[in-house]
Amino acid sequence: MRSRTLNSLGSLGRRNGRSGASGTWRNWAGNVSVRPAREVRPASVEELADAVRSAAADGLRVKTVGTGHSFTSITATDGLLIRPDLLTGIRRIDRAAMTVTVESGTPLRRLNAALAREGLSLTNMGDITEQTVAGAISTGTHGTGRDSASIAAQVRELELVTADGRVTTCSAQESPEVFAAARIGLGALGVVSAVTFAVEPLFLLTAREEPMGFDRVTAEFEQLHAENEHFEFYWFPHTGNCNTKRNNRSHGPVDPPGAVSGWFEDEFLSNGVFQVANSFGRALSAAVPAIARISSRALSARTYTDIPYKVFTSPRRVRFVEMEYAVPREAAVAALRELKAMVDRSPLRVSFPVEVRTAPADDITLSTASGRDTAYLAVHMYRGTPYRAYFTAAERIMTAHGGRPHWGKMHTRDAAYLAEAYPRFGEFTALRDRLDPDRLFANPYLRRVLGD
Repeated sequence: MRSRTLNSLGSLGRRNGRSGASGTWRNWAGNVSVRPAREVRPASVEELADAVRSAAADGLRVKTVGTGHSFTSITATDGLLIRPDLLTGIRRIDRAAMTVTVESGTPLRRLNAALAREGLSLTNMGDITEQTVAGAISTGTHGTGRDSASIAAQVRELELVTADGRVTTCSAQESPEVFAAARIGLGALGVVSAVTFAVEPLFLLTAREEPMGFDRVTAEFEQLHAENEHFEFYWFPHTGNCNTKRNNRSHGPVDPPGAVSGWFEDEFLSNGVFQVANSFGRALSAAVPAIARISSRALSARTYTDIPYKVFTSPRRVRFVEMEYAVPREAAVAALRELKAMVDRSPLRVSFPVEVRTAPADDITLSTASGRDTAYLAVHMYRGTPYRAYFTAAERIMTAHGGRPHWGKMHTRDAAYLAEAYPRFGEFTALRDRLDPDRLFANPYLRRVLGD
């Protein structure tokens, strides 16, 4: 085993933590804002533990916030807000065990780049990389995969500061009942201070992006899922058009998108033009169906090969709000067809595509894929556009299929519903009673989804 602090990740150094009064904090989408009584930026796990103990002594609730990419108020507090931006860096790489241990505040984008320089990679990842590692696992961030699951499913050990200020570690061998729950802990069991991920030697992926009709995608969904390691698609509401993406491992050679064509597709069309189109649609909603028809035909088929994080992830600069539900994979096509029929017959004007991804069953207590093969259906609306009618109608469809809401995305479900949706829900809440009996880490969101 060898320890190191990679220059790219350790540039913040081990400066002293900072604390004091705080201003207003807002999330990325701008739909959640809080004004905590106190804010602290610990630079070590010892400072983090001291901050937790101090808040408890002063009667302040404690929440940790990363980069604000959750759309719910899961991190909201009027007490102590912990900002982990000084808790960054790789602690150690164990090439014998093929693991990497990283500080909890490290952004995924920096971790991915640092791992690539070491000839290593995560097995699977989501499509954006702005989140901190702790924020990503705590809310169940996922990509798409036939055999490989969420980011939390790749965790091998967690370091956690609990409500009594103690630093504890858990893994499949050490405190396995804590490990089963804390990998997607919702910030309810403690503050994650470090994460140990399984890694593998750097590999190549070939991406094949291709427009495809809605009827064909839904008819061939199970086949496309079975034939590809990573399959996802986007349906453009008000059209019969989809864009599909198939990622599979490759022997190479590296063949990334050309500089000009890549910029044109990923920046100019997917961000620049899409931003303008959404702004226009917000001002003139009657134009949205026509814009959707144009947008759905703008992207052309392409194939490229690169290292994983350059294939899995994409820049997302157009701001939106989002709701995502996990349904049993066998229900995905029926739920999507119902969603399309609802949009087609309604006066709704939806300018964002619906994203469909998959994950295999896992063994994490409150994972949206816990115990069942899963498909994810994500609905979005451009920031500042009325969304409630659309999200309410979509949620009604998803819950009829036994859907589980993404913990970091908008939904209206409560503990009574979730206790039925998750067979191990009681196991999680019992562990919460043991680790945080006084609810130091509680807030209104957790009271709604977990109960008092």
